[in-house]
This record gives sequence, structure tokens and C-alpha cells, in this order.
Amino acid sequence: MTTDAIAFFLDRYGLTTGDLDALLGEALAAGGDYADLYFEYCRTNALTLEERLIKTANRSVAQGVGVRVIAGEKTGYAYTDDISPASIRQAARTAACIAQAAQSVGPVAVTPQAKVHDLYPQTETGDDPPIERKIELLKDIDERCYAADRRIQKVQASLTDEWKVVMVATSEGVLAGDIQPLARVGVVCIADQDGELRAGRAGGGGRRGFGMFTEGELAPEALAREAVRLAVLQFDAVEAPAGPMEVVLGHGWPGILLHEAIGHGLEADFNRKKTSAFSDLLGQRVASDACTIVDDGTLPGRRGSLNMDDEGHPTSCTVLIEKGILRGYINDYLNARLLGVPRTGNGRRESYRHIPMPRMTNTYMLAGTETPEDIIRSVKRGLYAVQFGGGQVDITSGKFVFSASEAYLIEDGRITAPVKDATLIGHGPDALTKVTAVGCDMELDLGVGTCGKDGQSVPVGVGLPTIKISEMTVGGTQR
Repeated sequence: MTTDAIAFFLDRYGLTTGDLDALLGEALAAGGDYADLYFEYCRTNALTLEERLIKTANRSVAQGVGVRVIAGEKTGYAYTDDISPASIRQAARTAACIAQAAQSVGPVAVTPQAKVHDLYPQTETGDDPPIERKIELLKDIDERCYAADRRIQKVQASLTDEWKVVMVATSEGVLAGDIQPLARVGVVCIADQDGELRAGRAGGGGRRGFGMFTEGELAPEALAREAVRLAVLQFDAVEAPAGPMEVVLGHGWPGILLHEAIGHGLEADFNRKKTSAFSDLLGQRVASDACTIVDDGTLPGRRGSLNMDDEGHPTSCTVLIEKGILRGYINDYLNARLLGVPRTGNGRRESYRHIPMPRMTNTYMLAGTETPEDIIRSVKRGLYAVQFGGGQVDITSGKFVFSASEAYLIEDGRITAPVKDATLIGHGPDALTKVTAVGCDMELDLGVGTCGKDGQSVPVGVGLPTIKISEMTVGGTQR
């Protein structure tokens, strides 16, 4: 957290801490247990290159304040895009009317909080290089894709970056702020072989400077090479097998299956309402003893990391499952209070227009001791899933279906032919109990994840070591 963010709002909009105290008092005028003000200023740039031309170039600024009042389990929420005491006061009165209660807290006096994390660069104006440099990056990716393989017929490259400043004031006296940079680059290649079209995708980013796109796996040559590889790989793919079999998940992005099939079910609101497959299972075995899963919002520079959550509470590393035993849920202020447990710093929202709720940050499984090579060698017949596309999950039942965008047959301990159109079908808690090997190669994704919940989207990270699941249903055509 940083006082620079607090000064940004107080100086820019002519506010004082006394104004914040008065506005919080207004929010609690009709009664309530708690109130907070969420201030946001967000500058976003977006570029898209297609057909070797810049097709779109957008720059936007959004600003506003959300006011929340909590009374028991009832929440009142209102927002305004006019950051002035009069407009915020009206929003506070609206939220108060929604959540009015018989009693309220006493006078409020907010105090700036001490800095807890410093996970990403924070500057007064943000790292915003000239647009010419951004266009040059996209053109470099574009040219490298076409040059890599004559079958590439279409390339779309995109770059989005934002500089967000947030400030949270609460009726408990907390005044916290943060400056949050975020950038992401993506590329999609369409390859054509005798009329058959296949797509390959690559991308990544994080909460770091523009320099992250000049080296390593996010450099233009690496992104182009990966997108082209995935596109043309599918021309040699055989039909996917079908039926129950051993499945090996590769490291990194396959953690998206963990995020969707297990992570959402460990969010506190679903468990408080008893709508999760993991409800009432704290302290019980829900996975094999090889599985330890955490949600960690404190990893420097990662897409899912934050110095503080959107309620002004420092993020943390929360152990969800420890050696197969369910240890806890991720929560926000409301659900932690109602469940009587400590906050984990996972209260997140898409913008000031949205109410916060428990959301993941960077969710991953800790590394084991086995090598990926040994895990592959242990499989007689199975599927090796390296990359995933879309999927569907039912939080209540725990059932999921995921499509594998890159997968291979494993035959007699060897990776053989690539397969196409493979899907993985399973049940979250059940799948975890069948994890029989965990690799030593845990890796986080490159920074492409966006999580949706109740109409809100937030950036997240996922991670996984190579793991073996003794049995999972694979949907395909080959039997």
C-alpha cells in the first residue's frame, strides 16, 4: 500500500480525511454495522493489429466511487462517477436506505495505514511508453508469425495496459490506497492447410513495466513461435481417445482446471450459503495427500497479485488444501465476519460499479518431488494435456468439462501423437483424490487469466506442477 494513492485522490478532488469521516457517517446514518468508500481512477489503453494494420486504438479513463453499507447479512450499495462530496453523499444515502438497521457504529475517524506489501512498480504517472513503441511491438509479433510458417494466413495481435489508482476508507478507521499497473499482450494465428483452418494462441503479462515484453517467454519471437506452433501442430493430430484413462496435466496454464473445478468451490460465499461441493468439509480429506493448494496474492509482479484487496485489506498466502485436508476458504470482509474467521485479503471487484466478493488471486498446487519424465514413464495408456481452452463448471455439484487445446497420447510411457478435440470430464473433489503423482516443476501461467463470477471479471493467475490423475473420463471419438 502507498500513501501516494491516498494523496492522488485527496489532492486531485479536493477531499480531506474529515470529508471521508463525514461521508462514512452519512452512510451509517440509517444504521448499519459497517460502511466503506471505494475510490477508483483507471486509465486504459488498447491496441489491436490485424491484416498487418492497426485496426483499433482506444484510450479511456474511468473514475468513480462505490459506497457500501452492511447490516447483518444485508448489503446496500450505490456508486457515482462524480468524485465530489455532494455526489458521494447522495450515493451514501442511497446505500444507507437499502441496508438500514436499528443500530449503527459511532463516529468514524480514518487513519492512513502502514505499507504492508510492495509487489509491483508504483509510479505517480505510470509506465506508459509512447504509442509508437507499442505499435512496433505488435508489428514485430505479426511479422514473425507470418515468417515462421507459410501456412499462417491471418494474425491478430493485441496489447492492453492500464494504470489504476484505488483508495478505500472504512468505518473501522482504515484508509488505504494502492497504485496498480497491469499489461497484457496476446496473439492469435490462423493456419490453413488444404482448406482446414486451425488457430494457435499465445500471450501473457503482469503488473510490471513494458520491458517485460522484450525478453524471455513474453518477447515477440517467443510469443510468435508459440502461437504458430500451436496452430500447425493440430494438422498432424489424430482423433482423441474416449473413455476413462490415466491423465497427466502439464505444468503452468493447466492450473486453470484447478482454478475452475476446485478454486471457485473454495470461495467463502458459496460455502457460507451451502451451495459448494466443499461445504461443511473443513478438516476433512478432499484430495490425495500429494496435494497442497494455496491462493497467494503476494507474488511480486504477477497478474493476480495485489498489495491490498478491494476492501483495503493486505493480500496473503492462504492454504486451502494441505496434504489432502481442506484447511480453509478464501474470503472477504462480509463472509469472514459472518463465518467468524480471519480475513484472507480476497475481497475483489471489477470496478467501483461493483460490490466486492470473495475472489481468487493466484491459485496453484505446490510442487512435489517427482520428475515430469518419471510421471510420463509411469503411464501405460493415457492422455497428456498441456494447454486448455474453454470449460464449464457447476459449483454446487463440482462437475466440470474442459477442452484441451494441446494434448498428446501417452503409450507405453512415451508421448506419441498429438490429439485433437479432446475434453476432460470429471468432478472436482473426486479428481483431487485420484492425484497419484506430483512433479517438481511447478510453474505459474504467463499472465493471461481473467476470472468471471456473477457478471464481474478480474485478473487472476494459475499454476500447477506436472501431475498424474489415475483416472479421468476423456471425451473424444477414438475408442
